[in-house]
Amino acid sequence: MTDPLDKVPADVPPDGGGGESPRTASAAAPDTIKAIPVRHYGRWVGTAVVLVLVALLVKAFAGANIQWSVVGEQITNGTFALGAWETLKITVYSMLIGVVLGTVLAVMRLSPNPVLSSVAWAYIWFFRGTPVLVQILLWFNLSIVFATLDLGFIYKNEMNQVMTPFVAALLALGLNEAAYMAEICRAGIQSVDQGQTEAAHALGMKSTKTMRRIVLPQAMRVIIPPTGNEFINMLKTSSLAFAIGYGELFLRGREFGSRTLAIMEGYIVVSLWYLALTTVFTIGQYYLERYFARGANRTLPPTPLERLKRQLTSFRVPSKVGGTTV
Repeated sequence: MTDPLDKVPADVPPDGGGGESPRTASAAAPDTIKAIPVRHYGRWVGTAVVLVLVALLVKAFAGANIQWSVVGEQITNGTFALGAWETLKITVYSMLIGVVLGTVLAVMRLSPNPVLSSVAWAYIWFFRGTPVLVQILLWFNLSIVFATLDLGFIYKNEMNQVMTPFVAALLALGLNEAAYMAEICRAGIQSVDQGQTEAAHALGMKSTKTMRRIVLPQAMRVIIPPTGNEFINMLKTSSLAFAIGYGELFLRGREFGSRTLAIMEGYIVVSLWYLALTTVFTIGQYYLERYFARGANRTLPPTPLERLKRQLTSFRVPSKVGGTTV
């Protein structure tokens, strides 16, 4: 096959005039695009407003009648450190009860047995529908209903001796958390494709083994993030145990303020301790989420340092058009 351009006379331009040939025009490289990034002036204005508000807040606290030397002295005081330890202890124990019992309740809720599912629903309905403070007071005053705890020949004692502030707070926080963890676990279990369970049953695996080896490991990607949030929330909710005299962090700060009249200083120390504890567990939650995300994401989520770097460099958005930026 011959090229149609070969039939054109040599003295006649291909385009009928004095211009370039189509081959020459198509082969010519386009001019370099100078892409100018969009200026986000609203971000700068918003940043300036936030910085001004933060400066005003710092100035207000710096000029207030607060003895910051007392805050510096008490931040490492053994009284507050012991209160932080009691807060951490009641949080960990309550969360263990909540996770274990919540998983059992989630399986009961999904059970085809109407009795098990109804009992689990009633449990969740009651503990999610009543305040935690009320539940703490109910457990602490349980001796009004049961004067003694009689377990036959195993154990028998007066309820006042058994239901100490620690036990009452532990039961109230743990059983209340179990109601929320049951819904979290149920959502995680239901997020796993039903075909996974059917394939396991086709291989001859029993329901309990399928749940333990197939469903729950895959559901952890959905369960871990809200569970971490619940743990941090439990760390702060444990302060309600001060109502029954349990010596956690908030009660230590309250007693310090009543004893020395340094009320604001005591609450600032308590806040700094809570911030330190929640920061540590927030970092732990982040890396735990990264661990369970390995099988689902091709690229792991960015680390906190990478996020900070991205935020600091987000005021100038790189061009997506191509070419050079000016």
